[in-house]
Amino acid sequence: MCSLLWSSIVMCVALQLLQLGIVHPSPSHIRITHLPGQPQVQFQQFSGYVNVDDRNHQALFFYFAEAEKDAASKPLVLWLNGGPGCSSLGVGAFSENGPFRPKGEGLVRNQFSWNREANMLYLETPIGVGFSYSSDTSAYEGVNDKITARDNLVFLKNWFIKFPEYRNRSLFIVGESYAGHYVPQLAELMLQFNKKEKLFNLKGIALGNPVLEFATDFNSRAEFFWSHGLISDTTYKVFTSVCNYSRYVREYYNGAVSPVCSSVMSQVSTETSRFVDKYDVTLDVCLSSVFSQTKVLNPQQVTETIDVCVEDETVNYLNRKDVQSALHARLVGVQRWSACSNVLDYELRDLEIPTITVVGNLVLEGIPVLVYSGDQDSVIPLTGSRTLVHKLAKMLGLKTTVPYRVWFEKQQVGGWTQVYGDILSFATIRGASHEAPFSQPERSLVLFKSFLEGRPMPQEF
Repeated sequence: MCSLLWSSIVMCVALQLLQLGIVHPSPSHIRITHLPGQPQVQFQQFSGYVNVDDRNHQALFFYFAEAEKDAASKPLVLWLNGGPGCSSLGVGAFSENGPFRPKGEGLVRNQFSWNREANMLYLETPIGVGFSYSSDTSAYEGVNDKITARDNLVFLKNWFIKFPEYRNRSLFIVGESYAGHYVPQLAELMLQFNKKEKLFNLKGIALGNPVLEFATDFNSRAEFFWSHGLISDTTYKVFTSVCNYSRYVREYYNGAVSPVCSSVMSQVSTETSRFVDKYDVTLDVCLSSVFSQTKVLNPQQVTETIDVCVEDETVNYLNRKDVQSALHARLVGVQRWSACSNVLDYELRDLEIPTITVVGNLVLEGIPVLVYSGDQDSVIPLTGSRTLVHKLAKMLGLKTTVPYRVWFEKQQVGGWTQVYGDILSFATIRGASHEAPFSQPERSLVLFKSFLEGRPMPQEF
């Protein structure tokens, strides 16, 4: 029962709204005091919800790790994982480039965490992913790129209300896989919003093994398989002439795979083998399911079982009640947190919308762009990404400012790079998978640092 005093009524109503989930706590209430099993650290962490639709009670969940040192002088980086429908918390933060990784009953430090160089904001998007939710489950149906970009923009606008000290901070957006759609489309909306009200201090975007143009990205898979010895000359020929991969994926999602494509894919699957991980062709297949964000990009019309022989520690950790309590997280409409959403119905035909043109528009607006590729990924191979970046540079009339060359991490070759017009860059990460910061954390951190500083990749060791 509320007191009749006006101040008491206001406080009481605010408390009731908070309990109903209509408003969310201030930053002081979303600070993480200590994650279960967490080693001692000096930086601050926050997590919680930001409403993106008050009327329908839709909220996106975030995890924010401030920089290890000098947080006030470091840029803000928004990280997005792909899928579509996979978690930036579980995949990005706790498995790739965040400050901790689950081990046993606790957490261990990631010595190559990206919050060494930036304040890292991880967003579970769209609604229905991870801890993000809608009180109306019909909102999970027909979600598409346009809806996702709009919600992500609203999230950032409202997040700055909670964290006003970051409003004018240099902002970068980085993501991988299907974030090749999320990131450019969000950046484009931010620039449009800035023309009405200057809010976003966007300084650049980086895209890792991204989906940028359906046919080029997917059809480069055949050459990658063949050049790495995974398929025969005969199979390579039919995979590039009789039925290429983009045609197969299109037929698969239209619900009618032709007999000829079924035959070709059966042969490809037999030769590449279920014992080779398509996201890292040099890695043994013994992988955790948390690294399944590319399952949408790699549909299995041919029955194939995956040998998951590593306990999925991230999934176990994030499903603990004490962990969810420490994160200020809750499960709404689902029984368990999962790395990739089981309730989201995404419009998969959006795969065919090219976002390389959006990337070009960003470059014309003066936004630096880096496209990087783990060179052992066959799902979105480096050859397709390199081709697309080169064509874009040519179309925009950008001259090569850094010729194709190696870059170094310590005393080893870290990968190869090329820069166009000092604004559009391509780089590979040697020995890296689709999730480059997971498989090559130290080399990925070198690339990330160079990107933030606007410098070419290290030419000397």
